Amino acid sequence: MTKVTYVVIFTTILIISTANAQTGIHRVLADVERNNKSLASGKQYREAQNILYKIGLNPENPKIEYDYLPGRPEGAGTQEDFSVTQGFDFPTSYAKRRSVANEQIVKAELEFQAERQRILLETKLVCIDLIYRKKLESELSKRMKNANTLLEAITRQTQQGESSILDLNKVKLLQLEIKNQADLNVTTLTTLQQKLDELNGGIPLDLSALDYPLLQAIAPFETLDSLIEANDPEVKVISQQKEISQEQVALSRSITLPKFEGGFHQQSILGQKYQGFHVGMTIPLWENKNRVKSENARLLFSEFQIAEHRTMHHYKNKQLYEQYLHWQNTFAEYRQILGSANNEELLNKALSAGQVSLIEYLMEVRYFYDAIVRSLEAEKALHDLAAQLYKFQL
Repeated sequence: MTKVTYVVIFTTILIISTANAQTGIHRVLADVERNNKSLASGKQYREAQNILYKIGLNPENPKIEYDYLPGRPEGAGTQEDFSVTQGFDFPTSYAKRRSVANEQIVKAELEFQAERQRILLETKLVCIDLIYRKKLESELSKRMKNANTLLEAITRQTQQGESSILDLNKVKLLQLEIKNQADLNVTTLTTLQQKLDELNGGIPLDLSALDYPLLQAIAPFETLDSLIEANDPEVKVISQQKEISQEQVALSRSITLPKFEGGFHQQSILGQKYQGFHVGMTIPLWENKNRVKSENARLLFSEFQIAEHRTMHHYKNKQLYEQYLHWQNTFAEYRQILGSANNEELLNKALSAGQVSLIEYLMEVRYFYDAIVRSLEAEKALHDLAAQLYKFQL
């Protein structure tokens, strides 16, 4: 099986898996694409640019001239000149101008698609952050409930003389720490929700069904890198600039060819009238000197840009890919360890049975809590990297 065939098959799998993995994020992205103010203004700007690119594709306006010249001294008669002329460039230049304009219109569309993709990726990353914060909120709620239960127990023991004020203060500090984390998390959640509403053009979004999308089986790097290069509009914008430069080189050669002028000329003098055709030609000596050299230099610059971007993009994709594999393994390890037993429940039983001291309990529970947060962070990092690697699907 050839590499091209493999890429086509894998692309089909990606499309099918994406269609089967519709979550709240996809609905949010659809709303943002419809309501985002930057995208709306970008569409209008693109239309304005497309109209601008079509200016100057036709010959210059015809010119009408009339001269009325009374003679001196009186009685010498008058002279009248009347002419209608039309100037035009060498015929091939008009086709070249249209080619350049068409390529510029294509580039404007690609630039809009790149901006659209940037905004949708930003939206998706904010959604992922918000999902992480909601999971953290649920975890902190459980911790607060456990801390309150523990505080009630230690308070009773202190009142009965079975525990000290120092132990009571340690539990109060644990409760305060969890409360501060929860309050900060709520503030961050509100900020993220406001950011999503801003991206949605100020229209509040329904985020109740928001959840992580299903992660796809990641392709081998070379295959994925080829898919990214083939579908990334930023890559296409740079390649399109080379196409424009090539057309501009051809246009510059046409512009350096002679220009022509033709029309009708009538002259009346001393009662006699002369009329006929007017023909003219400009000789291309100085006006467009070095134009072709300039456009060739721009073309060479575009080729260097493509090579530079390809190198930078390749290594950026490689870094994201390696980070993805790292967090994939890390998250799997956390999930395996944390899923094997409920450490918090075991610690509570051990504390109640007197098998561990309160200090040992607090140290162990903090270690356990930290591991859960690291697991949530690993899951978030994994989805962040997946969103960036599969940005071309947006």
